[in-house]
Amino acid sequence: MAAGMGSRYGGIKQIDGFGPGGETIMDYSLFDCIREGFGQVVFVVREEILDTVRNMFLPKLQGKVKVDFVIQSLDKFVPPAYQPVNRKKPWGTTHAMLCGREVINGPFAVINADDFYGREAFASLAQFFKTAPPHEHAMVGYTLRNVLSDHGSVSRGVAQADAAGFLVSMTEHTTIVHEHGKIISKLKDDAVVLDPVAPVSMNCWGFQAEVFDLAEKMFHEFVAANHHNPGAEFYIALLVTELIERKLGKVKILPGGKTWFGVTYQEDKQAVSSRIRDLVQRGDYPPKLW
Repeated sequence: MAAGMGSRYGGIKQIDGFGPGGETIMDYSLFDCIREGFGQVVFVVREEILDTVRNMFLPKLQGKVKVDFVIQSLDKFVPPAYQPVNRKKPWGTTHAMLCGREVINGPFAVINADDFYGREAFASLAQFFKTAPPHEHAMVGYTLRNVLSDHGSVSRGVAQADAAGFLVSMTEHTTIVHEHGKIISKLKDDAVVLDPVAPVSMNCWGFQAEVFDLAEKMFHEFVAANHHNPGAEFYIALLVTELIERKLGKVKILPGGKTWFGVTYQEDKQAVSSRIRDLVQRGDYPPKLW
């Protein structure tokens, strides 16, 4: 998913260079996906950056994997009763995923373009898909204290799991900060202290194709309830919560969340570039990916 606006970063972070050869963070995710056996890459982008993304990535990927580009336009999947759409911000991550429906025909992973997930995440998802029944989906779990920014608040989906490792509930916290040695979620009229070792979603998911039916139905419901709110976003966490509550499927929390880093603020860029250099020097990635 590469259609976000990057308002806190101050630029198009999905195509910014971080690697020693100017590689984007997305380059490393694509490299990991291909070596773990994924056979198709679907870029979900805004129309304004479609040509840039196509020109940047298609030459690298041709001959290695099937490549598709889809646009997350504001009117896509919006019922006629609520058009024309009066908003500038994309509808959120579930809508971005839904936009890929036209080219996805089987199990698939969903990731953010501006997050580094690590090879283990994709290996975990690839292994999951080999044996998972049609009603089981997956979330790669990361530890909350390891996925914060030193430069401001972040948004994270905090999970609760049952004894078998299946997701029970997911709460989207949109303003999480470090304060006074604690991890705090700032709410509109309150603040909540969060467990530093809680599993969280970094939007690294594995879904069976049947999830699209539910996603489209729920998106229509979301639009009906929020069409007057130009800032409302339909997060994947909301979709997953509804899937579990309606008993329409189960979500396994996978243990592949070993390495994560990302960019929320411009100040994060130097740290991200440094961590990528360390991984290259360690031999996890070649100095020139493609």
